[in-house]
Amino acid sequence: MGIGEEVKGKVKQAVGDLKDDDALKTEGEAQADKGAEERKSTEAQAEAQAHEKKADLHEQKQEAAENL
Repeated sequence: MGIGEEVKGKVKQAVGDLKDDDALKTEGEAQADKGAEERKSTEAQAEAQAHEKKADLHEQKQEAAENL
């Protein structure tokens, strides 16, 4: 999520440059920035989930060792 918004925003920026349309460039910048933040959020969530899974594995290992 977010990559599509980034791409659409960059396309709008380019079209705004070609047409000398400041409003379209500004809209494109905002859309690209929004997409970048959404992408960063998605990446952070995926990283957090990976850490949670790793912590769960360590917990299972700890519990197995306690039951020896």
